[in-house]
This record gives sequence, structure tokens and C-alpha cells, in this order.
Amino acid sequence: MSRILLLEDDLSLIGGLSFAFQKAGYDLDIARTIEEADNIWRDGQYNLLVLDVTLPDGSGFEICKKVREVSSVPIIFLTASDEETSIIMGLDMGGDDYITKPFKLAVLMSKINAILRRSQHFQKTSGEIRSNGIVLQLLEGRAYRDGAALDLTAAEYKLLRFFMEHPDMILSPEQIMGNLWDCDGNFVDGNTLAVYIRRLRAKIEEDPAKPVRIATVRRMGYRWNGGGRVE
Repeated sequence: MSRILLLEDDLSLIGGLSFAFQKAGYDLDIARTIEEADNIWRDGQYNLLVLDVTLPDGSGFEICKKVREVSSVPIIFLTASDEETSIIMGLDMGGDDYITKPFKLAVLMSKINAILRRSQHFQKTSGEIRSNGIVLQLLEGRAYRDGAALDLTAAEYKLLRFFMEHPDMILSPEQIMGNLWDCDGNFVDGNTLAVYIRRLRAKIEEDPAKPVRIATVRRMGYRWNGGGRVE
């Protein structure tokens, strides 16, 4: 049974989510403030955190930052704010998805199920992916270029891993966005994806202005050059 921590202060929403999570077979713990969440997650082992952003005593971003210092547990943000800067900040600091209120419960449950499936698969995966001078240590969630550790955000790491798992294939922006964020890509448009790729190139390419590892295929998408393999 997967265990979920819900950080939310809206009582009506707590009631609905509690029923839905328990009906789906999830074990749920609830916190209504940052202080409560900070105490609860340190005492338990969770498979997923669902964090409201705006709380009476702070922001769910604070909990995300603390968790990411010690854990790679999946995190979903729930918030009424649909500003692009907040969405990008949430994903860059380590969030796996960002869902704005109001939302459809069925969509939320579908996203949760998908994230938990990916997480369980990731935990079962062993070995490394090596390609074109880049090494991904899958269990540790670390990346190296020519032996030097790369300082990647969670979103950059997921983007790099997706490319390396599909070497020499032309990937459309829609394919990339759908696999990274488990959504229809409404808030992650082509320009936002281009920003992520530009940031990643700055960290993995010898000359980001002339990228070799992540090639742009005109009018089609992007391609990872290297013939990566899993060992």
C-alpha cells in the first residue's frame, strides 16, 4: 500500500481527497500547516507528497526544499496560483507535477497513479545509463559528464534521462512534455520546454551554442546523439 502525505488547509478539499485516496487503496496522512507537515514527513516513510502551496504559516515550497535535501520522494503541488513563474519554480525545485485549483478529481488520481508507477519502476531499476560522455546513476539520481558531477535540477535530470533512454530517436515536443509531466502540456508550452533544454545544454555541452549531445531537428523536435545503453 502506497503512503501519501497531504498538506492542505481547506477542510472541504481534505474531505474529498481523503475519501478518494482511501477508496483507491492509499494510506493517507494529513497536515494542515507547514509546521505539522515538517514534523510528520520526518517521522514517516512516504511514497508521495501532495503539497498545497499557500498555507496559513507559509508555503509548500518550504517543505519541498527541505525534503529535496534528503529524499527523492515524488512531490505534487496543489495550488490556486497558475502563474507560469510559480509553476516553473515548483518544478525546478524538485516538484514532479503542479496542479492548479479547481481540478478534476479523476485527473488528479490519474496523475498520482502514473507518478507512483514511475517511482516504483525507478526504484526497481539498477545499473547506469552511459552515452556520449554522460553517465546517469539511476538509483542515486545523479549525473556525470566526463567523470565530473553535474548540478541538475529535478526537471533537468528527468529531461536528460528521457533523452538518454531514447537515443538517436527524434522526439517531438509533445512526446517530451507528456512523458515528463504526465499532462496535456497546457502550461508547459514550446517556449518553456526550449528554456529547459537551453539550461540543460549549458550544463552538458562543451559548447552550448553548438550542441552535439542534444540536437535540434528542424520542425520535428530534438534527438539525443550517442547510442546510449543500460548496463
